[in-house]
Order: sequence, then C-alpha cells, then structure tokens
Amino acid sequence: MPAVTVEDITVLPRIPVPDPALARQRAPRSVTTAPRGFEGEGFPVRRAFGGVDLADLDPFIHLDQMGEVDYGPGEPKGTPWHPHRGFETVTYMLDGVLQHNDSLGGGGVISDGDTQWMTAGQGILHIETPPEEMVASGGCFHGLQLWVNLPKAQKWIDPRYQDLAGDQVRLLASDDGGALVRVIAGNLAGLRGPGQTYTPMTMVHATVSPGARMVLPWEQHFNALVYVLAGRGTVGAERRPLQMGQLAVLGDGDAITVAADATQDGRTQNMEVLLLGGRPIREPVAWAGPFVMNTEAEVRQAFEDFQAGRLGQIPAVHNAPTDLLVTETDSPLD
Repeated sequence: MPAVTVEDITVLPRIPVPDPALARQRAPRSVTTAPRGFEGEGFPVRRAFGGVDLADLDPFIHLDQMGEVDYGPGEPKGTPWHPHRGFETVTYMLDGVLQHNDSLGGGGVISDGDTQWMTAGQGILHIETPPEEMVASGGCFHGLQLWVNLPKAQKWIDPRYQDLAGDQVRLLASDDGGALVRVIAGNLAGLRGPGQTYTPMTMVHATVSPGARMVLPWEQHFNALVYVLAGRGTVGAERRPLQMGQLAVLGDGDAITVAADATQDGRTQNMEVLLLGGRPIREPVAWAGPFVMNTEAEVRQAFEDFQAGRLGQIPAVHNAPTDLLVTETDSPLD
C-alpha cells in the first residue's frame, strides 16, 4: 500500500497532542464490519458504510474500499458509462492506476496517492477504467471512493473535477513521529489539504506504525468516522479493537485517538486508517442508484433527465465501453 510516503518522517511538521485537560476524546459509538460485494464490471469492494444509519454519516453517503486485489493479465476491470447528480465522488488510489473520462470532455489518470474529486452537481456521465497497459499486464489495484453529499442549494451547480496529485497532499507526522498523516482535504491542526470542498469536511489517510499511538485534534462541530484500510489496532481512549474492513462511528468531542497493535496481521507492516469528518447538512436524503437528491420527485426527475439525454452524451473515447448502465433499482454504481 504505497500511496505517498517519505524517507524521513522526522522532517515533517508535527501535530501537537491536544491538551488532555481541555480536549474531550471522542468515544466509539458503534463498530461495524463492511459487507463485501462487486462493483462496475466485477471488481471486488468492501461497502464501508454498510449497516450504518445515514444520520451518523452525514454529510457522507457511501464509501467503497476497492480491492485490494492482485489482477492477472486481462483481468483488471472498471465501470461502464453511468450518470451522477446531486453529490461529489472522491476517488483515492493507494495502489494501481485508474483512468477517468466524462461527458464534458474531461478526464485524467490517477495512480499511487492521487485523488480525483468530481462534483457531479446538476448532472454528468462518466466512466472509470484501468488503462490498456494495466489490462494487458495485470497488477495490484487498491483504492477507495467516497460520496460526499451536497446541500440542496448546491445540488444544481455546474459539474467540475479536481485532479489532486499525490505530491500535493499535506504531509504531517504525529507528535511522536509514529504515524504519517496525509491531509487530502480540510483542516487538521491548522494545516489544510489541497481538496476544495463545497461541504466543510476533513479527509485524512494515516499510516500508524506498530505499537504507535496517534492523537489528533478534531473539529468539534464535525462528525467523526474511522475506517481501517489495513492492519489492526484500537480507537478511542477505551481502546476499542478495530481491524481491516471495520468502521468506527465516534461520538462528540474534539480529539481522536488511534493506536496500532504491536503485532500486525502479516498482510501489512502498519495500520492504515481513513479518518473522515464533516459538518452535517441535516437535510432530507432521497437516494436511488447514482442520484442523491432531497426528494423522491427529484430522483424521478433525474432518471427522466438521464433517459432524455439531458445529463450529457458519451464522447468518443478510445477503446472504452459505450453502454450506459443504470436502473432505478440499482445499488450505488461507484
């Protein structure tokens, strides 16, 4: 799991430990294990938010951990063309390569440590596929995709996307140097990540060394979610056990503690965690397939607009599938 690393973590700015006399540790309210499934044309995923109430996730909607899978030649898979409206997709690649194209003519390639932040807004068509060379050679594929809701007032904005290169990510170290902290978006200890968000939020990927304990300040008006991408350890002052594929929803407070077990599971050297927090939107959510709106009528309108071609047309893309895939009964596509 390479993402972005540094040779010498001691040169990075340190995150000060919140004052124990003033900071209130966030305690785990629930721990859930992500169900497994398949997405797009058949790549394996863990549905990280499976079984969690949307009210606890707000402003987040959906999170897939894609892989980790080691493909043989000819095996890598992606998604067909499909629409989105009403939210943002955030695709973060830890290992492997993914290519994106959309109905506005945009696109790009993201690989180890890169992030693609797509704002669907009023509507867009897009496709995500492994490049031809990866299909031919095979290789490791591991990433995640997060869906971030948009407030009602911003669901009809023009689509846009941000390609955030891995070297743009803000790199920090925990107070004792035992954890490498990558700030992708939002503010952590007064330092900001490169992602520009409509919904106030923080997105962090941390690598915690075996036996290390990471204590981070956290915006008290945000919710707090900790998902384990690899390895095992504990969360909270209570040291609640947490391992790969599990999500902890934390309660109120302004500090988060994550500790890695001294001995990991053999598949990874470190504990890899994704930390998410955002200001809850607290608006009604109507969600069907690739559309996240405020009312069922708006979702029906999204399907009608898609079927009428008002969400865009598929541009000419070399060697890309041309079939559109979406039905009203579909689970989230990506």
